[in-house]
Amino acid sequence: MPENLNQKSLLFTPEGVRDIYGEDCEKRVKIQNAIHDIMKLYGFKDIQTPTFEFFDIFSHEKGTVTSREMFKFFDQYNNTLVLRPDITPSVARCVAKYYEQEDMQIRLCYTGNTFVHRSGYQGKLSEITQIGAELMNDDSSDADGEMIAMTIEGLLKSGLKEFKVDIGHAALFRGLVEEARLTGEETQQLKTYLQNKNIFAVEDMLEKKNIPGDCKELLIRLPDLFGGMETIAYAKERTSHAGAAEALERLEKIYQILETYGLSDHITFDLGMLSHYEYYTGVIFKAYTYGTGDAIVTGGRYDHLTEQFGKQTPAIGLVFVLDQLMEALDSQQVKIDAREGDILILYRSANRRPAIELANELRTRNKPARLMRKNAETPLEEYKEFGRRNEVESILYIDDTGEVTEFRLGSA
Repeated sequence: MPENLNQKSLLFTPEGVRDIYGEDCEKRVKIQNAIHDIMKLYGFKDIQTPTFEFFDIFSHEKGTVTSREMFKFFDQYNNTLVLRPDITPSVARCVAKYYEQEDMQIRLCYTGNTFVHRSGYQGKLSEITQIGAELMNDDSSDADGEMIAMTIEGLLKSGLKEFKVDIGHAALFRGLVEEARLTGEETQQLKTYLQNKNIFAVEDMLEKKNIPGDCKELLIRLPDLFGGMETIAYAKERTSHAGAAEALERLEKIYQILETYGLSDHITFDLGMLSHYEYYTGVIFKAYTYGTGDAIVTGGRYDHLTEQFGKQTPAIGLVFVLDQLMEALDSQQVKIDAREGDILILYRSANRRPAIELANELRTRNKPARLMRKNAETPLEEYKEFGRRNEVESILYIDDTGEVTEFRLGSA
């Protein structure tokens, strides 16, 4: 009995991870490939980085998650290793190592799983799949606009119709706190209040400081500064800080670029957007839709991350969070045709050769074909039921005489 119980316990996965199989997995791969195809159309080249790296690649100083949120372990040399919580720092390391002499555009894309400890967050996954792209050695607003355009096209390709890409700028908040002359500790506290939408705490904190009226008003209203070009105009009238004004002008340029792409209807400005990752230096963006509370795409400009690996490279990146996107597609009942059904070739031993020849012929025509030798004791009806359970479109049965009979199957 105890041994039996132990075997049963091995069937379960740890907290925060899961199995994905059957039709769900087929649909997931289809969406993953569709987004990857969009990235390839934009000229991005694939890169693969290790699932685990040295701890220092992702240390908090690099701007990623905190140490306690990482899955850490030690190698035989007592080096601290971590399962990657984020793929961007790994790509930045690769660019510094393999593209040291390249000073023109570098376009890299990837698909991989990331790992962040989510204990205590009920329902949150610790392992998620990211489909990402990094555009490096280009600090232009055109690069910003192109990455956001690719985001929108990727979401449209997935089948989503109703979504918004919220766009902000990391330098706006930094400029305003500089104008307000807040200390580093005060800035971090204010950021926490703003992220929690705690306007009362923001007002209370700023009232105690001698801050110019317009700057104070902007900081208090940051969480509500959400909308179109009128939002940018409102903020521009109320800041005299050069960095903040430059950030707002950059957002205006991005809007004009997305108008040229014909995609500006899909964007909204969120001037109160503050990123979880500290390495973002410029434009930041997140895509949202119905059916999931979390962002389905996140991205932004990080012009100094690669400097920490020895190469000065302006860059902008994005990731599609596949798990959130699939949840949204399912919630919105977006139809995903995973792939056409298989053809099951059922045969007796004596007809192995024609069965294999038939399977090869179908596969050369790009038709999925399964081979299964028929058990003499198993009635044909059981094979039909098996086919209905397993996305088999039709059965081609080769009987003892060599005659082929097709049985078209409906769904189970």
